[in-house]
Order: sequence, then C-alpha cells, then structure tokens
Amino acid sequence: MREEFLDPGLHHDREASEEAGLRPRELDEFVGQQELKNHLDIVLGAARQRGEAADHILLAGPPGLGKTTMAGIVAAEMGVALHVTSGPALERAGDLAAILTKLGHRDVLFIDEIHRLSRVVEEILYPAMEDFQLDIVVGKGPAASSIRLTLQPFTLVGATTRTGMITGPLRDRFGLVARLEYYSTLELERIVTRAASILGVSIDATGASEIARRSRGTPRIANRLLRRVRDFAEVRADGRITTGVALEALELFGVDELGLDKVDRAILKALCSQFSGGPVGLSTLAIAVGEQPETIEDVYEPFLIQNGLIQRTPRGRVATDASWRYAESP
Repeated sequence: MREEFLDPGLHHDREASEEAGLRPRELDEFVGQQELKNHLDIVLGAARQRGEAADHILLAGPPGLGKTTMAGIVAAEMGVALHVTSGPALERAGDLAAILTKLGHRDVLFIDEIHRLSRVVEEILYPAMEDFQLDIVVGKGPAASSIRLTLQPFTLVGATTRTGMITGPLRDRFGLVARLEYYSTLELERIVTRAASILGVSIDATGASEIARRSRGTPRIANRLLRRVRDFAEVRADGRITTGVALEALELFGVDELGLDKVDRAILKALCSQFSGGPVGLSTLAIAVGEQPETIEDVYEPFLIQNGLIQRTPRGRVATDASWRYAESP
C-alpha cells in the first residue's frame, strides 16, 4: 500500500501547504453553500447523538468549490480521523481493501474523483458501504476461496466533477447527494478577507472586492489570485493590498474584469476570428488554442457558457453576441 494513497501531506510545496492552511475546519467557518450546510448540520448532529457513523455523502460540482474541504469538516464535526485517497489511485481491489481495513470506528474515508473508480474496485465497495463487510478472494483457480471481513462502521465521502459518470448502483448507496454551486461575489469577498487575515496581509474592502469579482465564482481561484496579488504588493508596493495595487496586479497577471485569463481569451479569439463565430467542434477548437479537449470542456467552457460567451449546439461551439463584443473590444 503506497503512502501517498492516504497522506496528501506528502506534497510539501509552499502553495499546497498555504492552501491547506486556508481551509475552514468547522461548519460554521465555511462560507457559502448554505443549503448543504443546513443538511449536514442535521445529518451529522443526528449521527453524533446516536453515536453512529454518518450516512455516506456524495459531493458533486466543478473543481475548486470546497468538496475536499467539506470532507475534512465532516470528519472534524464527527470528531474522527479523515483518510484521503482518489479514484485513479485505487487501481486494484487490494488497494481499497488495505484502506478499508485500517479505518477506525466512524472514521471518514474521502475518495476524490470517485467517478474514476475501476469496475472491480467499485463492486467491492458496495457491500462495504451497505453492510460494512469486505469480501476477499484468497488463492487462484479451483483452490480459491472467499473470506468475508467485518469492517468498522465508517462514512464514505465521495467527490466528483462528473455526476453522470457515476453508476446508478454506486450513487444509490449514498445517503446524501449534494451539488456545490458557484459562489456569489459577496461570499468570495468574505473568503478573500478571511484568507488575507490568515496570511497576515493587509487588504481593504475594495481590493478584496476586485479579487472576488474576477474569481469565477470559485474559492480556489480567489485564494490563488490573492496570493499573486500579495506577491505583487510585497515586491512592487508597500505590502498592503489597496484597490490600485489589486487592479495593477490583476492586469499584470492577465486576469480581466470578467475573470477571463489567457486561455479564455484565446478560445474566444479563435472562435470569432479563425472560425467566424462557429459552429466549430470541440477537438478543432482545442487544437487551435493548444489545449486538451477535456480541459476546454471541464475547466474553461462552463464559465464561458454561464456568462453567455459561448453556446453549445449539436453542430459545435458557437460565438454569442457578447463574445463578439468582447473579441472586438480593445
């Protein structure tokens, strides 16, 4: 069993540790997602009163909205240990069995990218989730036998960016299925202000607002932009993030007023200039901007579509009036 399956702390780069330090650790500290917080408050509170493991939880939504953070909060609220792994890391049934047999009473197991579990691993997970039983096959051929192990009651928290890729039998075994939504600018302002205080950075309200407006509704992007603006303020200013410093830094790093970055602008430019507004296929568009089709579809397109800059049609991607205005603007 490889240690990196269980310990995300093995990655010691500076920004990863900073990102972990910015994560809220209690439900009350978590900003936004009020409906999910209300549901978890009831589900976790009832489980604590009964002294049982909480129901299994499936968290869906785009990257960077707090699924991993919420898994840590579930463990903290239950007062138990958190074990972290991911779907691609669980290549064999033995990988999952090694993790499940190490879980303590009511512990939380977080599986990121759970939609990428292999079929063999997923089928072993079914009895573990329902009955806390694990079936292991020992030996091969005619001499093979099956051993059933009893597991400690645990809570599985799964995270996915693609709910449709999760099989029905797996999805039905989760007691709570929730989707995280994009954050409002006001919520992101609170997140930026909180993160700045943790990082020891002086920031004014309008500076926080500028960062929040360009964060694409995503806390992970807001924290990343805050770190870049902080670096700019320390090198080119007096260390304080004011409105002027924030605007100058964001312009330097290529993040415009809509929150679009270099790749977003390349997509719109290719769509409007090279392909005359479309329709154009995803693969062709991806080649034109030098990105993978999956990256365009999962990372960039959702924000562009939500802001009315691109339309998906049966024939391909089409530029909207807003994207033409944006492409023609200086």
